[in-house]
Amino acid sequence: MKFVDEATLRVQAGNGGRGCLSFRREKFMPFGGPDGGDGGQGGSVYLRAAEGINTLADFRIERMHKAKNGEGGSGNDCFGRGGPDMYVTVPVGTSVRDVETDEELGDMKTAGQELKVAQGGKGGWGNARFKTSTNRAPRQFGSGLPGEKRTLALELKVIADVGLLGLPNAGKSTLIRALSAARPKVADYPFTTLFPNLGVVYCGEHRSFVMADIPGLIEGAAEGAGLGHRFLKHLMRTRVLLHLIDMAPVDPDADPVRDARAIVAELKAYNKDLGTKPRWLVINKRDLLPDDEAEKLAKDIARRLRFKGPVHLISGATGRGTRELAESIMTFLDSQRAAAPDRDTQ
Repeated sequence: MKFVDEATLRVQAGNGGRGCLSFRREKFMPFGGPDGGDGGQGGSVYLRAAEGINTLADFRIERMHKAKNGEGGSGNDCFGRGGPDMYVTVPVGTSVRDVETDEELGDMKTAGQELKVAQGGKGGWGNARFKTSTNRAPRQFGSGLPGEKRTLALELKVIADVGLLGLPNAGKSTLIRALSAARPKVADYPFTTLFPNLGVVYCGEHRSFVMADIPGLIEGAAEGAGLGHRFLKHLMRTRVLLHLIDMAPVDPDADPVRDARAIVAELKAYNKDLGTKPRWLVINKRDLLPDDEAEKLAKDIARRLRFKGPVHLISGATGRGTRELAESIMTFLDSQRAAAPDRDTQ
């Protein structure tokens, strides 16, 4: 299925049912009085978050969702049946915004979460409601209120514990393949990853985390260069970022330190909070150099970057160092969850 992370959705709640104009007609009751019932409430429209969906592609096909109207009232003080509420399923991680007012309506972060996006119209009063001591035979009734209409902008931000970032061909897809059952495309040319991939990394019984791989970033991504700018938002909910650096780039003129600084600058330019997230340095492709040379180069890269956080030297292709990296991440996430179990990852 095609990955789509933005969509526009029109919703319309049901109209309220019409109130009834009726008078009681029974034998021996010549002046029975008004007995018109109220109309039913129109159905409201809700969004409901569900697991197992990772795209908004369905909303490119079905853009309009309309709830049913309430039924009209009837005689003998009978109220009309209310219209059933409509529930529209969206992926977990979907944020909802009103297009016309630009109001943020909600953020669907947990499975089963519901959000009312259009209120059903109230049913109209029957003429029995208008009876007074001076108006014993009212002929007024309500026609019912219209249901709310809205145009919604849906934006999907994948929910993951760990986000991978780096230049194209830094080895992000290879790493997620080495640690999880995810099988993103891997090739020897840039931008093989065209949309985010998620993988679950298992570190023992009841110990796992979700890792997200987004398309590679290049300088100017925050302004729209390359592909990564479209997907930087998917890193917003992560707890830690893994910054992958290719220690043996094919281009002899490439400087891993300069490129790493450019990536950090793009994060800060895109979002201030994203630039302050915990970030680890993962220096990849150690298998292309002798051990002593690889370790020396990794220390030099960290020194030139003045990096104070965790540094891991790995080979995604051979798997060397990847399990140690996964265990370190799991320990870090366990400590984060213990310290703030209800922390908002937004």
